[in-house]
Amino acid sequence: MLDSAQRDRLLRRIRVWTVVFIAGLVLSGVTAFPLVAELRWLDGVFMDHGLPFAAWIHRVSLALAATDAQYPFLAYGTDWLAFGHLVIAVAFVGAYIDPVRNQWLFTWGLIACAGVLPLALIAGPLRQIPLYHRLIDCSFGIFGAIPLILCPKAARRLQAG
Repeated sequence: MLDSAQRDRLLRRIRVWTVVFIAGLVLSGVTAFPLVAELRWLDGVFMDHGLPFAAWIHRVSLALAATDAQYPFLAYGTDWLAFGHLVIAVAFVGAYIDPVRNQWLFTWGLIACAGVLPLALIAGPLRQIPLYHRLIDCSFGIFGAIPLILCPKAARRLQAG
């Protein structure tokens, strides 16, 4: 049986990890809106400092700028991608408020994180994305899964009492 202090610690741990996950989703979401400006900035940083992947970042920046100049409506797709991230983040507020009742969100999030891997590894080559970039994309699913693995166990302990 958990005493009040143990329950508080467990709940705090769940909430911290849930906030970390929500913050990652929000950050991923909001950075999908200003892609042209972000890539232009990133291109400058990578080129100025001779960082790895500079050629790839430069190519993507040029392609994105050219596409945006000719077909700005295509960015609407990434706007919806950003919106999706933000909506998913809002869903996890339920897990923050009541992690015991909303344990299913952690499972759902783990399924989504697992889905990142096949998407990156199957669609990446079809879209001519370099392997190192696909592995970076896979890391989002892997690192995103960490809090979602830790939270349900703690929520079950809370539920058991």
